[in-house]
Amino acid sequence: MSSQVIDLEGEGGVASGRAAVVWSVLSRELDRYLADVDGRSARIIDVGGGSGAFAVPLARLGHDVTVVDPSASALASLAQRAEEAEVEHRINALQADMDELADVVPAESADLVLCHSVLESVDDPEVALEALASVVVEGGAVSLLVANRVAMVLAKTLSGQFRAAERILHDRDGTNGSDDVMRHRYETATLTALVGSAGLVTEQVHGVGVVDDYLPIAVSGRDADSPADLMDLERTVAARVPFRDIASRLHLLARKPIQRRSIR
Repeated sequence: MSSQVIDLEGEGGVASGRAAVVWSVLSRELDRYLADVDGRSARIIDVGGGSGAFAVPLARLGHDVTVVDPSASALASLAQRAEEAEVEHRINALQADMDELADVVPAESADLVLCHSVLESVDDPEVALEALASVVVEGGAVSLLVANRVAMVLAKTLSGQFRAAERILHDRDGTNGSDDVMRHRYETATLTALVGSAGLVTEQVHGVGVVDDYLPIAVSGRDADSPADLMDLERTVAARVPFRDIASRLHLLARKPIQRRSIR
């Protein structure tokens, strides 16, 4: 296999500025992996991977992907999508919750683990991160995508919901009380601390939806630049502080250190 370049235009919803940032990071990580192992397929676990928005493109690149998701309907959609892409032989679907990960996936069996938009709903983020760390090999990587507390505070403020913004700002988990659809929101500092407590080392943090999610509903007319220009801008500001830290979501790539073992 050669360079791991995703065909963004050919993957439907993938061709947005938001997703392009994540795919750029994953493409570089897979290039690094392939250079180290002389082209051997990566073993990838996609926790909460649903209908295969990431799994199918990765399988099309020649990698083996296990999707772990609690939704039977999502996994049925995954099977259909994989069959249409002719990559069903490279995708394994497991119906399980995040807290069952260690029971259905062997320890240190993945070169890359994806956990996108899952940590917002788990009971205990620390336990969840420990489970993710347990299934990735030493030297392997974990890709996390989470909702950003800072962005929600700004969104509530801009819509005039000042009391809600105050609650989210001061709540331990970054939520707007018991009616909030999310149980956790994160900031860059809290996310990197959580990752570190699981024994993983943060290598990259990018904002996802830095400018895309703050645009008016319709941006058009003769003076508007093209969607490709928006994608370029999104990629440019994704890693730059302070822009990164106001994005609607945060994408973090962490690595499991290789342990030095004494020779007796």
